[in-house]
Amino acid sequence: MASQAPAEFWLGKETLKVPMKLFALNRRRLCERLKKNPDVPKNAYIVLQGGEQQQRYCTDTDIVFRQESFFHWTFGVTEADCYGAIEVDTGKSIVFVPKLPESYATWMGPIHPCEHFRKKYHVDEVQYTCDIANVLASKKPSVLLTLRGLNTDSGSTTREASFEGISQFKVNNTILHPEIVECRVIKTDMELEILRYTNRISSDAHKEVMKAVKAGMKEYEAESLFQHYCLARGGMRHTSYTCICGTGNNSSVLHYGHAGAPNEKTVEDGDMCLFDMGGEYYCYASDITCSFPVNGKFTPDQKAIYEAVLKASRAVMKAIKPGVLWPDMHRLADRIHLEELTKIGILKGNVDDMLKVHLGAVFMPHGLGHLIGIDVHDVGGYPEGISRIDLPGLRSLRTARCLQEGMVLTVEPGIYFIDHLLDKAVADPNQNCFINNEVLQRFRRFGGVRIEDGIAVTASGMELLTCVPRTVKEIEAFMAETPEFSKSF
Repeated sequence: MASQAPAEFWLGKETLKVPMKLFALNRRRLCERLKKNPDVPKNAYIVLQGGEQQQRYCTDTDIVFRQESFFHWTFGVTEADCYGAIEVDTGKSIVFVPKLPESYATWMGPIHPCEHFRKKYHVDEVQYTCDIANVLASKKPSVLLTLRGLNTDSGSTTREASFEGISQFKVNNTILHPEIVECRVIKTDMELEILRYTNRISSDAHKEVMKAVKAGMKEYEAESLFQHYCLARGGMRHTSYTCICGTGNNSSVLHYGHAGAPNEKTVEDGDMCLFDMGGEYYCYASDITCSFPVNGKFTPDQKAIYEAVLKASRAVMKAIKPGVLWPDMHRLADRIHLEELTKIGILKGNVDDMLKVHLGAVFMPHGLGHLIGIDVHDVGGYPEGISRIDLPGLRSLRTARCLQEGMVLTVEPGIYFIDHLLDKAVADPNQNCFINNEVLQRFRRFGGVRIEDGIAVTASGMELLTCVPRTVKEIEAFMAETPEFSKSF
């Protein structure tokens, strides 16, 4: 590659500068893996298709564009409707951009030449998408490696690159997916810097919400303040997922905040809040949950449940290191929850016997956590050879992998009082024998507590990426302080 001035993504002010060499390194890592694959011949080319600009249904109203994740990981391109190609043997890269009509300059701004994008993204070559077939044909590739594979989290299949004239090439759509997924699972130092940033900004946004929330607010006001802080202070136009701002009994709804329940309840004094929100910077995600009382003071019952979850969180974090099986971390959290619920008096009997009948899944039906990166539920949870464990609670784990240095995950234990799950447990003689129904009734409208942090697996343990008040003492002291940013909101 010819010498070029350093290229970077930066939104100015105090936002993070991201060097384009991050994506050059990603491409190099991918090519190195593929060159070790005996099924990849010489002169093979990777071809990826970026995301397309979408409109709202049948209208001409654009939906705010966000790049397709695999394409972003490989090229860092922010524009829509692009393609990219990489020569596996040399690592040389080509980005294909749309040839825009003259009218674009009137409505959308300047039309940049190809050289602008070559410098912007620090790639070897930029051509127009309408010429992709001719350009690739001139390279005489032995095969085009396109991306087709199953996302084991969503159950959806990746969209394979397609363009007019692709039929003239030999195409293989099975080799690339598992190789690029494994690259994405292990984060580079430059990727970790972005994830530290997204966690820092999102942590600060959560802290502002904690200080600002009060009885009489609407849940969506908390969502609005979080989003405002992330964009104003962090340059985060997107959140990583739909914000969950559950208060009172809504905090027991695991994915509250969707269109059917859009963070619309009025916040009441005495409610517990469960706010699960994460900002996204340059397509890199964060995912943080804070649980706390609206009025800043825990009741004895709120404190007991919260400290049970915090104990599980800290035990898991202490145990995390390379070589640990993620399902074992889930089991550890389950055991601690059951032990603590027994101390509180909601449960009675032998914890080992409770585990045998999967009582933990009644109170924590979701998995302990998930891989995170460019997608909030990142790819690679179940590669070939690793199967989902078909047992209550464990079947909801988004990965069952053995932890490796460089993985980034969330740790998110929770205890919830979900009526239909409690009703089933009470009706099940195998589980009901462990339940103290009289005490349980006191918690029926409690809601839930979740504590979620982002962590990176290191050579000897883990690095905590999230930074918010976590102990009861810390939360109560912090919430007694005066909010700063939200004063002008």
